[in-house]
Amino acid sequence: MAEEKKTNAAPVKAVTAVKKDDTKPGFFKRVGKWFREMRSELKKVVWPTRKQLVNNTVVSVVVMLISALGVWGFDQIARLLVQGLLGLKG
Repeated sequence: MAEEKKTNAAPVKAVTAVKKDDTKPGFFKRVGKWFREMRSELKKVVWPTRKQLVNNTVVSVVVMLISALGVWGFDQIARLLVQGLLGLKG
């Protein structure tokens, strides 16, 4: 059988290492960059209309009141059960 030479390998290029600058920017430059990035992100926010805000607030308050009534009802039932159990003892 004939010997086959593999010639599909690409020639290897010399890689020169690039030293990364390990110094970080000063405190005020970092704070300034943070504020610039925050400002650009806030421009992307889609703020709700007044009508949406009022609607969401009303829904939140109603759900909170229903939850509070549920917890209050459970508390009253638990109180009656505990008092009933303590009344059996005496």
